Amino acid sequence: MKILMLGGDGFCGWPTTLHLSRAGHDVTIVDNLSRRMIDVQLEVESLTPIRPIHERLSAWKEHTGKEIDFVDLDLAHDYDRLVALLVDTRPDAVVHFAEQRAAPYSMRDSNTKRYTIDNNVSGTHNLLCGIVESGLDVAVVHLGTMGVYGYGWSGSAPIPEGYLTVQISTPEGQLEREILHPANPGSVYHLTKTLDQLLFAFYAKNDGVRITDLHQGIVWGTQTPETALDERLINRFDYDGDYGTVLNRFIMQAAIGHPLTVHGTGGQTRAFIHIRDTVRCIEIALTNPPVRGEQVSIYNQVTETYQIRELANLVSELTGVEIAYLPNPRNEAVENELRVTSDRFLAMGLEATTLSDGLLEETREIGSKYASRADFSKVVAKTVWKAGMEVPPDIMN
Repeated sequence: MKILMLGGDGFCGWPTTLHLSRAGHDVTIVDNLSRRMIDVQLEVESLTPIRPIHERLSAWKEHTGKEIDFVDLDLAHDYDRLVALLVDTRPDAVVHFAEQRAAPYSMRDSNTKRYTIDNNVSGTHNLLCGIVESGLDVAVVHLGTMGVYGYGWSGSAPIPEGYLTVQISTPEGQLEREILHPANPGSVYHLTKTLDQLLFAFYAKNDGVRITDLHQGIVWGTQTPETALDERLINRFDYDGDYGTVLNRFIMQAAIGHPLTVHGTGGQTRAFIHIRDTVRCIEIALTNPPVRGEQVSIYNQVTETYQIRELANLVSELTGVEIAYLPNPRNEAVENELRVTSDRFLAMGLEATTLSDGLLEETREIGSKYASRADFSKVVAKTVWKAGMEVPPDIMN
């Protein structure tokens, strides 16, 4: 299969690219390297050393003999080049990772809010327009988020995979309709993903674009078998308050002896998935696309759910590091339930990677190995959702 990997230099895109290349697919990375530029803006780097993109690709060829092409292209602004690329390469599928992925970063200030909307929504719409203009029958796989559903909105009811059956009262009686599950975004980042799903629904209905939308949980872990082949191939490990995902942050904090930072009561329930399962889910989605004319195929890309304080207690017991409860910078419920239906991937062969001491230890080894690269001033999450909210203090200097 010929695949364009939009955002293939990023945390999820890079290991997915290598996984698909190793599986025999012809993969081209399309990326403007904006995530690297955001590192410069935030004055923080991945805990793991990330080599220049062409050095990464050369190392991959050394180990596997397989070539991965790279195209420097801004999806949100280089529309004509995007259409030309589609026409020239004639891909079977496009995997869309090319979005600003951090909720805290999207809430930092008006500039990052506007950038997130512009980059994410324009990029997605350009892709859909480009596919229609090219005249190609390209399957799209998009990495979305569980955050489109909101946290706690459904109470204890399991969240279905994308669609909800509702009853509508009319003068003639009850009508049954299937609708997209009501969106309840909790940040500008999550808002862009809810706008994405409306764009997808329209272009699937109007133009027959074949689209799979993956509502993914929080990704943890760092390495896949492919990224572990060589340090030059190592994946990102973000630990800062804007981009670090919660479990990876806990593991890294433990590695450097920093208290585990739990915001609020820690009663927020979140959905999780290991990076190894992320790449496998993308592969399953690519090989099982909807047919032309079908509605968008939506999967909940989740393997388990935990309360934040549960995870903190688990890591604390494993490592002996204490837990620090800090003010919550997010505008969210103090505690919530989260029950998620995620049967589709399991039915299609996914063998879920669940939280285990072995995988925690594997990730902690990465944190320990590169602990000297950590900047303690970047560890605490300080981006607040609204002006006037209490900013969590630094714990260590």
